[in-house]
Amino acid sequence: MSELTRRHLLRYSVAGAALGGLGALSPSLSAARSYDFGDTLVINNLGGIGNPNLRLQPPATPAGPVGSSYEHLDERALEDLIASGTSAINVTLGHVAGPVEPFEYSVGEIAAWNRIIEQHPDKLLKVLTSGDILEARRSGRTGVIFGFQNTTMLGSDAGRAGLFAGLGVRIIQLTYNDRNAVGAGSMVPENSGLTDFGRQVVAQLNAERVLVDLSHSGEQTCLDAIKASASPICISHTGCRALSDLPRNKTDAELRALAGRGGVAGIYFMPFLKADSFPDASDVVRHIEHAIKVCGEDHVGIGTDGGTTAVDDLPAYHAAIDAEIASRRAAGISARGEKPGVVPFIPDLQGPGQFRQLADMMAAAGHPSRVIEKVMGQNFLRLQREVWGA
Repeated sequence: MSELTRRHLLRYSVAGAALGGLGALSPSLSAARSYDFGDTLVINNLGGIGNPNLRLQPPATPAGPVGSSYEHLDERALEDLIASGTSAINVTLGHVAGPVEPFEYSVGEIAAWNRIIEQHPDKLLKVLTSGDILEARRSGRTGVIFGFQNTTMLGSDAGRAGLFAGLGVRIIQLTYNDRNAVGAGSMVPENSGLTDFGRQVVAQLNAERVLVDLSHSGEQTCLDAIKASASPICISHTGCRALSDLPRNKTDAELRALAGRGGVAGIYFMPFLKADSFPDASDVVRHIEHAIKVCGEDHVGIGTDGGTTAVDDLPAYHAAIDAEIASRRAAGISARGEKPGVVPFIPDLQGPGQFRQLADMMAAAGHPSRVIEKVMGQNFLRLQREVWGA
């Protein structure tokens, strides 16, 4: 399973060696005015905590069982996470795809992450309410939000949403790329919508105060779920289809509907931001700006779908990613836009300095501090407070 799920393929960023992992600004941006980052709240509404270099070592060396969401988590990854200024991060755990029993696997991963947080009380804090995010920032730690990227672990019982909420899961994505009992993912050719069971699941998630995530969903499933939900929802990690016509990106109709119900869309640092070539940091800003134009400044955030630790051996990493893309294609869970030779990060927006760099770029583009603060984390904090409570 570890070679198939997107969290292993797409959650890592590669730090810029010339600046010690802080990433390099272009000359024009270096000369532009910078943003006073200070104690800016940063909420990465979909990311990962891991050292990608561990996955290039022999099988005996990983920090966790093969296939786990914490397989490559080590001290270096934790130090980079803290250095990045991330106040909270939605970490994907539980079943996403692959031949394991979804319910048992997901429960096991929750238990494992509870142990990890207990072992690192100086760096990590489990997030149950929005207040925990503020406490993590105050204490110099990172809040860990437990999130699912599928609903397969519910089986045919929508009531299991309450069980997982009781175990601390705070965000649940309805579908991955393919079809499940709830609805259609972004790679399903037929644009079918939310199922009757899907409506039951959405209602149960609302009742349990779990944030509904519509990333990876097909357009009609997304629109149906926004309409069905009594609470505002999120799209934790996506791009704008109007700028890059790939299924993993959201249409203006989806973004507009999301904002109309009070939700927030997180823009990712992913190659899907440009359909015909490889994107750079300016494309991240471009997608943020388009989302603000469609949704308004109160409904856009970040969900990088990556981590904050450098890859030390890029050629070997390229080879490993190419092999995983081939495996994902064979398993039928690949998304259009994944292709050999394309690495899952933005080459000039990498490492622990990525959020400071993005803030500087937005400031250089003329965005006021108010908007930058909202995109960095305040918009997601407002949404989380509304759904989870203070």
